[in-house]
Amino acid sequence: MTDLTSLTLAEARDGLAKKSFKAIELTDAHLAAVEQARSLNAFVLETPEQARAMAQGADAKIATGEGGPLNGIPLGIKDLFATKGVRTTACSKILGNFVPPYESTVTSQLWRDGAVMLGKLNNDEFAMGSSNETSCFGPVVNPWRRANSDAKLVPGGSSGGSVAAVSAGLCLGATATDTGGSIRQPAAFTGIVGLKPTYGRCSRWGIVAFASSLDQAGPVAKTVRDTAILMRSMAGHDPKDTTSVDIVVPDYEKAIGKSVKGMKIGIPKEYRLDGMPPEIEKLWQQGADWLKAAGAELVDISLPHTKYALPAYYIVAPAEASSNLARYDGVRYGLRVPGRAIGDMYENTRAEGFGAEVRRRIMIGTYVLSAGYYDAYYLRAQKVRTLIKKDFEDCFAQGVQAILTPATPSAAFGIGEKGQADPVEMYLNDIFTVTVNMAGLPGIAVPAGSDAQGLPLGLQLIGRPFEEETLFSLGEVIEQAAGRFTPPVKWW
Repeated sequence: MTDLTSLTLAEARDGLAKKSFKAIELTDAHLAAVEQARSLNAFVLETPEQARAMAQGADAKIATGEGGPLNGIPLGIKDLFATKGVRTTACSKILGNFVPPYESTVTSQLWRDGAVMLGKLNNDEFAMGSSNETSCFGPVVNPWRRANSDAKLVPGGSSGGSVAAVSAGLCLGATATDTGGSIRQPAAFTGIVGLKPTYGRCSRWGIVAFASSLDQAGPVAKTVRDTAILMRSMAGHDPKDTTSVDIVVPDYEKAIGKSVKGMKIGIPKEYRLDGMPPEIEKLWQQGADWLKAAGAELVDISLPHTKYALPAYYIVAPAEASSNLARYDGVRYGLRVPGRAIGDMYENTRAEGFGAEVRRRIMIGTYVLSAGYYDAYYLRAQKVRTLIKKDFEDCFAQGVQAILTPATPSAAFGIGEKGQADPVEMYLNDIFTVTVNMAGLPGIAVPAGSDAQGLPLGLQLIGRPFEEETLFSLGEVIEQAAGRFTPPVKWW
């Protein structure tokens, strides 16, 4: 029998349906892989007993011909999703050993469809970071390495644990969240597929909030098809989330293999940055050629307000974060550091509980929301956001169905290489991805090639609101042309 951890989610699903192996065997194979890969630090909590119980339940359903579309599929869950009775910390000391008495909507839908939880995955603290180095559990290590080097690389962030686990074959798929690129950038760094759905497509209920008007849950998996299968279970209306949209969830898998002939794909000139590495430029051109060969029409477009997206994002996101994180005060749950008076307790708890990056963003956010600065910064950033959204709307009004861009400005970099002296250096990693969140659009990152040192590089496709199927169809074209996901050489 082939190594069960090398299967794609679709292959595992089909194998379970044919009874080629049992869900418990599939789960045990992945649990063993998780144990052997602890040096990657992808999981912050393993739940083997729960996983085996869920797998046995899936086997019982398969035996009677019942069960959902994810029956027996082992998944990892980003530590931002509340899991009932299982510790959820957002990888921050301030949440301590918080065990939620409730389940997030997205994970409850995965369990409804028969998925198996292997454990909780590492992420940047409160999802604030582009490298997974801000977690209180320490950095995640990318399973990929540069040719002839054993230097440890970042997996990207904030969903670093999710992408590292999928890339290393520790789970068949994982949940992730994307506020400014936290699904697409790490997926590109680790050679896997990541989808950031349209804002409102997946419920945010039960997910630890960072920036409420930007956060969106989405899947990461080995292939475009696997991502589409997961997306069907994750999406859907939720009355508990007022931003959740009540429209029918399509069978996304049916979009795989659909013809893209005649589709109009935009190439935005503003994404051609000064100093862009030639290999990124070459990959972008290669992606355009692949889509053209499949029958798509490539057109040059302009998104004039792109240059303001990053500065506007780093005003809006910290402002919302400072508001959302005000609830962590040491009173009701999580860490509590005593003080002489209640004000001292607040100060002591937050000083010890929040990491440096989170403190930095709270302070920026509080500043831009303060009297005298609100109009100059926050209000202006929201106006810029409206203009960014209008840029996309104008392109879509001209018949453009999707936009092709690079996913990241470079391949994965070394742990500790960026952002130590200048945090802005790290923020620039989100240059190609933040516009999508500011406009609330769907975006997918698909592995499309590698750099000179053998590290994966990805391309990004941006779609119209709630037209994720178009992205799956186009993403499949790139995936087929570039060649199937090949996992990194195992060194851990």
